Amino acid sequence: MKDRIMERFTEVFGAGEGVKVYFAPGRVNLIGEHTDYNGGHVFPCALTIGTYGAARRRTDHKLRFYSMNFEKLGVIESSLDELTASKEAGWTNYPKGVLWAFGEKGMKIPCGMDLMLYGNIPNGSGLSSSASVEILTGYILRDFFGFEVDNQELALIGQYAENHFNKVNCGIMDQFAIAMGKKDHAIFLDTADLSYTYAPIALEGAKIVIACSNKKRGLGDSKYNERRSECEKALEELQAVVNVKSLGELDEWDFEKYQSSIGDDVRRKRAKHAVYENQRTVRAVEALKNHDVAEFGQLMNESHVSLRDDYEVTGIELDTLVEEAWKVEGVIGSRMTGAGFGGCTVSIVKDEAIDTFIAQVGAAYEAKIGYRADFYVVEIGDGPKVL
Repeated sequence: MKDRIMERFTEVFGAGEGVKVYFAPGRVNLIGEHTDYNGGHVFPCALTIGTYGAARRRTDHKLRFYSMNFEKLGVIESSLDELTASKEAGWTNYPKGVLWAFGEKGMKIPCGMDLMLYGNIPNGSGLSSSASVEILTGYILRDFFGFEVDNQELALIGQYAENHFNKVNCGIMDQFAIAMGKKDHAIFLDTADLSYTYAPIALEGAKIVIACSNKKRGLGDSKYNERRSECEKALEELQAVVNVKSLGELDEWDFEKYQSSIGDDVRRKRAKHAVYENQRTVRAVEALKNHDVAEFGQLMNESHVSLRDDYEVTGIELDTLVEEAWKVEGVIGSRMTGAGFGGCTVSIVKDEAIDTFIAQVGAAYEAKIGYRADFYVVEIGDGPKVL
């Protein structure tokens, strides 16, 4: 892959010294969905698929971007002197946002660059291609210019860029999971204070299978921001009767005791999901510690039901993938993952059932939805690196 990207870089940008190739992973969240902006726990892991980038410093302020995934767009030019988000800029808004965010944090970028990307994360899949690009860009900037930021700070800068440059009100999970990834481990992250532990993922005789619905969605134009504001309003109403800073501070008993203070049924359902999902995530990590993969799978299933009924972010595509997965013998657990409204499901499937799972779920999905889903048997990988 490195040789192929270097060769294409030379074809597009010309020969020259100083080209380096980098990689940042995608991520999947095993459980803990829509809890990260509610002060709860999440349990994501970095993947071995992700975003490759070749980059070279320039002597001027010019920025030249090229994506091997969108070759028809050609080279997209910009400048350090005009870092603004625009619809026309498309995918380049993500690296530009990170360049801008570094400047906002007092780290001035002294010169432009040529940047070529190639991603093997399915576009619009919900495996965090945008956050992968953000962490990749931050990692390149640190390497090029010697900025003193650790990987956790790279995650925070990536989130800042997404929130304030691209105007998507995302939590910290995606960038954190990508920046802090560790092979064969998931990250049990408390988003309230960014304390975390690595938990080994030992799925004896089973693997993680991602099913991509191929229904495209963008976070900014989904109902993501709407769900977030519903939770914020519910929290305000709860704070009138109980002293908490976030929904993540409540357990199920607290929620049942105080939920009547939320003046709207829809907001009550949204808050219920945030509280119950956080507690499910805590229990799921404990189950893994106890080598109880069956319990982990059951909690994944419950997570999907809550996302479908209380948070209402699934849709017919994701529901079909999950409900068909539940019918296959050898599926330990299955749920939607990511923001929802399209994107992917994550399933834990016994090795001997994987082929049946892909064939059976794939056929049922195509028959019902009218187009195919894609399936990926994935491995858990490390965070960003120089290749």
